[in-house]
Amino acid sequence: MTSPDRRTAPARSHVEEFLRSHEADRIPHPGGTLLDHLTRVAARLADWGTDSAVQVAGLCHAAYGTDGFDGALLTLDERTTLVDLLGDRAEAIVYLYASCDRSAVYPRLGRDEAPLFHDRFTGEDHTPPEEDLRAFLAITAANELDVFVHNAELAARYGPGLYELLSRSRTLLPPTAWRDWQDWQDRQDRFHRQNRLS
Repeated sequence: MTSPDRRTAPARSHVEEFLRSHEADRIPHPGGTLLDHLTRVAARLADWGTDSAVQVAGLCHAAYGTDGFDGALLTLDERTTLVDLLGDRAEAIVYLYASCDRSAVYPRLGRDEAPLFHDRFTGEDHTPPEEDLRAFLAITAANELDVFVHNAELAARYGPGLYELLSRSRTLLPPTAWRDWQDWQDRQDRFHRQNRLS
């Protein structure tokens, strides 16, 4: 099978079929199943105007598991499977997202001009190009916003830190992404004020 060109998105139905064949529709996740979550993340990335590679990477961002989600649909030995399905660029974004050691990387984002990424799989550090950093941050913003909308406990625990991280990095986010996060934060603030008054 020939890999999709960098500029050509694979058929969405093929990607969703792949995810179902790897039981993403059976794995619980805030807001339903993992497939429900992945679909919403990809839709949000489309609404934010990201390119097709970022959208399909968002749809498959948990394929290798993440630093916040242990379940993996593929092993790292199966990366060529995702390359064949998504193309080189989208798969590389999925890998960047999955491999990120958040405790090492998050404090650097928005502070270091060229932040080092620590790869939790290999233990190596590298500096991704700005295009990849923008993709990583867009997927981070879409992923976490969807989780927080569907899980108040996680929102209370991790929301303030994520909001601060994205605030520092907002020049690298799609403007609509930052507006959605500001709207979410405004709703959180109103909720907390109402609770204090009641």
